Amino acid sequence: MPHICLQLADVGVLPRRSDTLCGMPYGLKRYQQSKQCHFVTFSRYRRQPRLRDGRLCDLLLKCLERVRRKYRFRAYGYVVMPEHVHLLVSEPEVEVLATAIQALKISVARRAVSYRNAPTSANSGQMSGTSVPFWQKRYYDHNVRNYESFVGKLRYIHRNPVKRGSVEKPEDWKWSSFRHYAAAEIGPVEIESQWTADRRGGRTPKLLQIR
Repeated sequence: MPHICLQLADVGVLPRRSDTLCGMPYGLKRYQQSKQCHFVTFSRYRRQPRLRDGRLCDLLLKCLERVRRKYRFRAYGYVVMPEHVHLLVSEPEVEVLATAIQALKISVARRAVSYRNAPTSANSGQMSGTSVPFWQKRYYDHNVRNYESFVGKLRYIHRNPVKRGSVEKPEDWKWSSFRHYAAAEIGPVEIESQWTADRRGGRTPKLLQIR
Protein backbone atom coordinates (compact mmCIF):
# COMPACT_ATOMS: atom_id res chain seq x y z
CA MET A 1 0.00 0.00 0.00
CA PRO A 2 1.60 3.33 -1.01
CA HIS A 3 2.28 6.04 1.55
CA ILE A 4 -0.23 8.75 0.70
CA CYS A 5 -0.71 12.18 2.20
CA LEU A 6 -4.30 12.16 3.46
CA GLN A 7 -5.09 15.67 2.26
CA LEU A 8 -3.90 14.96 -1.27
CA ALA A 9 -5.50 11.53 -1.33
CA ASP A 10 -8.88 13.16 -0.68
CA VAL A 11 -8.76 13.97 -4.37
CA GLY A 12 -5.98 11.89 -5.94
CA VAL A 13 -5.60 12.08 -9.72
CA LEU A 14 -8.51 14.14 -10.98
CA PRO A 15 -10.09 14.45 -14.42
CA ARG A 16 -8.94 17.46 -16.40
CA ARG A 17 -10.84 20.73 -16.05
CA SER A 18 -12.05 20.47 -19.64
CA ASP A 19 -13.53 17.03 -18.95
CA THR A 20 -15.67 18.19 -16.05
CA LEU A 21 -16.80 21.79 -16.47
CA CYS A 22 -18.33 24.05 -19.08
CA GLY A 23 -19.87 27.41 -18.27
CA MET A 24 -21.21 28.81 -15.00
CA PRO A 25 -25.00 28.82 -14.43
CA TYR A 26 -26.10 30.47 -11.21
CA GLY A 27 -29.06 30.54 -8.84
CA LEU A 28 -30.91 27.65 -7.22
CA LYS A 29 -32.86 26.49 -10.25
CA ARG A 30 -31.82 23.13 -11.67
CA TYR A 31 -29.86 23.30 -14.89
CA GLN A 32 -30.00 19.80 -16.34
CA GLN A 33 -28.70 20.47 -19.83
CA SER A 34 -25.81 22.75 -18.92
CA LYS A 35 -23.09 20.20 -19.78
CA GLN A 36 -21.80 20.57 -16.24
CA CYS A 37 -21.11 18.16 -13.42
CA HIS A 38 -23.75 17.78 -10.72
CA PHE A 39 -23.44 17.20 -7.00
CA VAL A 40 -26.51 15.11 -6.15
CA THR A 41 -27.90 14.12 -2.76
CA PHE A 42 -30.92 11.94 -2.07
CA SER A 43 -32.13 10.49 1.23
CA ARG A 44 -33.97 7.59 2.74
CA TYR A 45 -37.58 8.21 3.65
CA ARG A 46 -37.56 10.41 6.76
CA ARG A 47 -33.80 9.84 6.83
CA GLN A 48 -34.23 6.37 8.27
CA PRO A 49 -30.74 4.81 8.51
CA ARG A 50 -31.56 1.60 6.69
CA LEU A 51 -28.48 1.97 4.49
CA ARG A 52 -26.33 1.01 7.46
CA ASP A 53 -26.98 -2.53 6.15
CA GLY A 54 -23.90 -3.32 4.07
CA ARG A 55 -25.93 -5.55 1.76
CA LEU A 56 -28.10 -2.60 0.75
CA CYS A 57 -25.02 -0.43 0.20
CA ASP A 58 -23.57 -3.08 -2.11
CA LEU A 59 -26.91 -3.33 -3.89
CA LEU A 60 -27.12 0.43 -4.37
CA LEU A 61 -23.67 0.58 -5.95
CA LYS A 62 -24.51 -2.27 -8.33
CA CYS A 63 -27.65 -0.40 -9.35
CA LEU A 64 -25.67 2.82 -9.78
CA GLU A 65 -23.25 1.15 -12.18
CA ARG A 66 -26.12 -0.41 -14.11
CA VAL A 67 -27.89 2.96 -14.43
CA ARG A 68 -24.61 4.73 -15.27
CA ARG A 69 -24.09 2.39 -18.21
CA LYS A 70 -27.69 2.61 -19.39
CA TYR A 71 -27.88 6.42 -19.36
CA ARG A 72 -24.21 6.91 -20.23
CA PHE A 73 -23.06 9.39 -17.62
CA ARG A 74 -19.67 9.67 -15.93
CA ALA A 75 -19.30 9.09 -12.20
CA TYR A 76 -16.56 11.10 -10.51
CA GLY A 77 -17.32 10.29 -6.89
CA TYR A 78 -19.85 8.78 -4.51
CA VAL A 79 -20.50 7.90 -0.90
CA VAL A 80 -23.31 5.83 0.59
CA MET A 81 -24.17 6.89 4.13
CA PRO A 82 -26.71 5.21 6.44
CA GLU A 83 -29.52 7.61 5.54
CA HIS A 84 -28.39 9.43 2.37
CA VAL A 85 -26.28 9.21 -0.77
CA HIS A 86 -23.95 11.77 -2.40
CA LEU A 87 -22.97 11.55 -6.07
CA LEU A 88 -20.70 13.66 -8.27
CA VAL A 89 -21.66 12.91 -11.86
CA SER A 90 -21.83 14.30 -15.36
CA GLU A 91 -25.05 14.80 -17.27
CA PRO A 92 -26.28 11.68 -19.08
CA GLU A 93 -25.95 11.26 -22.81
CA VAL A 94 -29.36 9.56 -22.71
CA GLU A 95 -32.30 11.45 -21.14
CA VAL A 96 -31.85 14.12 -18.46
CA LEU A 97 -30.25 13.66 -15.06
CA ALA A 98 -33.60 13.66 -13.24
CA THR A 99 -34.67 10.59 -15.24
CA ALA A 100 -31.44 8.76 -14.44
CA ILE A 101 -31.73 9.52 -10.71
CA GLN A 102 -35.35 8.39 -10.69
CA ALA A 103 -34.34 5.15 -12.41
CA LEU A 104 -31.63 4.58 -9.82
CA LYS A 105 -33.96 5.14 -6.89
CA ILE A 106 -36.65 2.88 -8.32
CA SER A 107 -34.10 0.16 -9.13
CA VAL A 108 -32.76 0.15 -5.57
CA ALA A 109 -36.23 0.23 -3.98
CA ARG A 110 -37.46 -2.64 -6.15
CA ARG A 111 -34.49 -4.87 -5.38
CA ALA A 112 -34.13 -3.92 -1.72
CA VAL A 113 -37.50 -5.47 -0.96
CA SER A 114 -35.96 -8.93 -1.33
CA TYR A 115 -34.52 -8.41 2.13
CA ARG A 116 -38.06 -8.07 3.47
CA ASN A 117 -39.74 -10.73 1.32
CA ALA A 118 -42.44 -8.53 -0.17
CA PRO A 119 -43.06 -6.99 -3.64
CA THR A 120 -42.72 -3.27 -4.36
CA SER A 121 -44.37 -0.84 -6.70
CA ALA A 122 -41.95 -0.03 -9.53
CA ASN A 123 -43.38 3.47 -9.88
CA SER A 124 -43.41 4.57 -6.26
CA GLY A 125 -40.66 2.51 -4.71
CA GLN A 126 -43.09 1.57 -1.93
CA MET A 127 -43.45 -1.72 -0.13
CA SER A 128 -46.55 -3.68 -1.12
CA GLY A 129 -49.32 -3.33 1.44
CA THR A 130 -47.80 -0.25 3.05
CA SER A 131 -47.62 3.46 2.32
CA VAL A 132 -44.01 3.80 3.45
CA PRO A 133 -41.68 4.59 0.52
CA PHE A 134 -38.01 3.69 0.41
CA TRP A 135 -36.76 7.16 -0.60
CA GLN A 136 -37.71 10.76 -0.01
CA LYS A 137 -39.46 12.02 -3.15
CA ARG A 138 -37.12 14.88 -3.96
CA TYR A 139 -33.38 15.13 -4.29
CA TYR A 140 -30.82 17.94 -4.07
CA ASP A 141 -28.99 18.88 -7.27
CA HIS A 142 -26.16 21.42 -7.30
CA ASN A 143 -24.45 22.46 -10.53
CA VAL A 144 -20.68 22.44 -10.06
CA ARG A 145 -19.64 25.90 -11.17
CA ASN A 146 -15.86 25.63 -11.46
CA TYR A 147 -12.95 23.26 -10.97
CA GLU A 148 -12.33 24.42 -7.42
CA SER A 149 -15.94 23.59 -6.55
CA PHE A 150 -15.49 20.19 -8.16
CA VAL A 151 -12.49 19.46 -5.93
CA GLY A 152 -14.35 20.76 -2.87
CA LYS A 153 -17.38 18.56 -3.51
CA LEU A 154 -15.22 15.49 -4.06
CA ARG A 155 -13.37 16.12 -0.81
CA TYR A 156 -16.68 16.63 0.98
CA ILE A 157 -17.93 13.28 -0.34
CA HIS A 158 -14.83 11.41 0.79
CA ARG A 159 -14.66 13.06 4.21
CA ASN A 160 -18.34 12.57 5.00
CA PRO A 161 -17.93 9.23 6.84
CA VAL A 162 -15.10 10.70 8.94
CA LYS A 163 -17.04 13.86 9.72
CA ARG A 164 -19.99 11.76 10.84
CA GLY A 165 -17.78 9.66 13.11
CA SER A 166 -18.41 6.43 11.20
CA VAL A 167 -14.70 5.79 10.62
CA GLU A 168 -11.38 7.39 11.52
CA LYS A 169 -9.99 7.53 7.97
CA PRO A 170 -11.73 7.90 4.58
CA GLU A 171 -10.15 4.68 3.29
CA ASP A 172 -11.86 2.73 6.05
CA TRP A 173 -15.33 3.41 4.57
CA LYS A 174 -16.08 0.71 2.04
CA TRP A 175 -18.91 2.48 0.23
CA SER A 176 -17.18 5.50 -1.27
CA SER A 177 -14.93 6.26 -4.21
CA PHE A 178 -12.03 7.34 -1.97
CA ARG A 179 -9.94 4.22 -2.41
CA HIS A 180 -10.16 4.53 -6.18
CA TYR A 181 -8.49 7.94 -6.02
CA ALA A 182 -6.03 6.94 -3.29
CA ALA A 183 -4.88 3.61 -4.68
CA ALA A 184 -6.46 3.12 -8.13
CA GLU A 185 -8.77 0.50 -6.66
CA ILE A 186 -11.32 -0.92 -9.09
CA GLY A 187 -14.67 -0.75 -7.32
CA PRO A 188 -18.26 -1.62 -8.23
CA VAL A 189 -18.77 1.75 -10.00
CA GLU A 190 -16.48 2.93 -12.77
CA ILE A 191 -14.95 6.26 -11.70
CA GLU A 192 -13.88 8.73 -14.36
CA SER A 193 -10.31 9.66 -13.42
CA GLN A 194 -6.76 9.58 -14.75
CA TRP A 195 -6.42 6.08 -13.28
CA THR A 196 -9.33 4.90 -15.45
CA ALA A 197 -8.00 6.72 -18.50
CA ASP A 198 -4.63 5.01 -18.03
CA ARG A 199 -6.27 1.58 -17.91
CA ARG A 200 -8.32 2.31 -21.02
CA GLY A 201 -5.09 3.16 -22.80
CA GLY A 202 -3.43 -0.06 -21.67
CA ARG A 203 -1.20 1.74 -19.19
CA THR A 204 -0.64 0.73 -15.57
CA PRO A 205 -1.72 3.53 -13.19
CA LYS A 206 1.19 5.15 -11.37
CA LEU A 207 0.29 5.49 -7.72
CA LEU A 208 1.27 8.47 -5.61
CA GLN A 209 4.33 7.81 -3.46
CA ILE A 210 4.15 10.58 -0.87
CA ARG A 211 5.71 10.11 2.56
